[in-house]
Amino acid sequence: MEYILECRGIFKSFGGVQALKGVDFTLKPGEVHALVGENGAGKSTLIKIISGSLLPDRGDIFYMGQPVRIDSPRKAQDMGISTVYQEPLVYGELSVLENIFLGREIRTPRGNIDWKKEEEKAQSLFTSLGLPYHFLREPMRELSVGLQQLVLIAKALVYEAKVIIFDEPTAILTEHETERLFSIIQKLRDRGVGIIYISHRLEEIFRIANRVTVMRDGEVKGEFPIEAVDRAKIVELMAGKLLVEEIARKRSRGEEPLLSVRGLTKKPRFFDISFDLFPGEILGFFGLVGSGRTDVAQSIFGLLAPEDGAIIFNGHRVRFASPEEAMRAGIAYLPEDRKVQGLFPIQSVAYNISVTMLRELSRRFGIVDIQKEQGLADRYVRELNIKTPSLYTRVYSLSGGNQQKVVLAKWLSVTPKLLILDEPTRGIDVASKSEIHNLIAQLADRGLGVMLISSELPEILKMSDRVIVMHEGRITGVFEGQEKTAENIIRAATGERMVVSGGVGA
Repeated sequence: MEYILECRGIFKSFGGVQALKGVDFTLKPGEVHALVGENGAGKSTLIKIISGSLLPDRGDIFYMGQPVRIDSPRKAQDMGISTVYQEPLVYGELSVLENIFLGREIRTPRGNIDWKKEEEKAQSLFTSLGLPYHFLREPMRELSVGLQQLVLIAKALVYEAKVIIFDEPTAILTEHETERLFSIIQKLRDRGVGIIYISHRLEEIFRIANRVTVMRDGEVKGEFPIEAVDRAKIVELMAGKLLVEEIARKRSRGEEPLLSVRGLTKKPRFFDISFDLFPGEILGFFGLVGSGRTDVAQSIFGLLAPEDGAIIFNGHRVRFASPEEAMRAGIAYLPEDRKVQGLFPIQSVAYNISVTMLRELSRRFGIVDIQKEQGLADRYVRELNIKTPSLYTRVYSLSGGNQQKVVLAKWLSVTPKLLILDEPTRGIDVASKSEIHNLIAQLADRGLGVMLISSELPEILKMSDRVIVMHEGRITGVFEGQEKTAENIIRAATGERMVVSGGVGA
């Protein structure tokens, strides 16, 4: 048996968006097969199919040489396929021992849990991995993230895993914890376990992988033995040759910065962040998993307190203690997860648009003036072309694109000077995406400063006047003009130190 796992012609779509387009992927016993690609390349979708969280639309999966249907995570575990995620999925109140054997408890003839045998087996597992085991009786919440990951590896071995998937496992580990993880991966490989390793850190790929597969736009763009490829080739395949459509823009910006950030630091999330953003400018922020882009935005908006550095907004040095203070100063923030953080789904369109203006719309005793609320909501429904049966339709019944327009309307109603947009077009259809792009361009042309965070490289290239790239909490590139290319951005996003094009605020 050459392959322990084989995927043939895997297709998967979500609402018309093709996430996987006939993907082939194989895994041999006793090898580390790395899977790389920029955000949205299809890596996570493929892994969810292999681990039983999603079913493919088309295609075949073979495990141990036999065709299989993996229709649940439990089915995958029972077969011997386990996944260790970036942020460990654990039960904090239960002990380490209980987490390891949850669902696979060792029982006495009377049906009680045999704690002694469980502890002996756990000790044997940890010893075989070269790890201490003094914490087996402690609650999981007491352990570091690194130790929690190791517990999940032990749990996979209890399930007699023959395939272990590591999804960005080192993104939040210390250097010492990373070294320990690599040592364990080597031991697992020597035992004949097949390992799928997803990471955006190319230096790790070259250190531990036997093979590497590069994905882009839901397709495999190349598969190589690790010794047959270099960083430059991987970056080239990840970036591809993007055809970026132009968007009509005046592209005239103010002479003085609207926002200046100097040395902003919040360890371990981001370090020494400095940049300028001008009125009328769309400043793009790009980075892979764990780069720190959203954390920087949340620090500016008062959601996360920085430890050091300065924020100068509209000519004044500021440090917002809350989002409300930032809003009053003229900053609006459209969050990444609109349904959880940006909307009240069971409330009406009118309520969601006016919620940031309730004080201004209220009469005596805090009673909202319905006519004023209607007038405000109607204005933005028309201006943003929000498709809704009425102002009092509940927001959850709208399409994703129209929900996003409602969130945008909510923030525009407070007439901000700076608009922070975090993944503004995630999960919406092509037509709505184009409408929102045009809206963003119009807002910048009116003089708003726009901070655009996006994981979609075509969107960043299309919309941004300048692009700031982050990697592991630091700025690794600032690009504009002819330097603003897909390859330069991907190179900086994967940690290759670039000469910054244009400096802090050029």
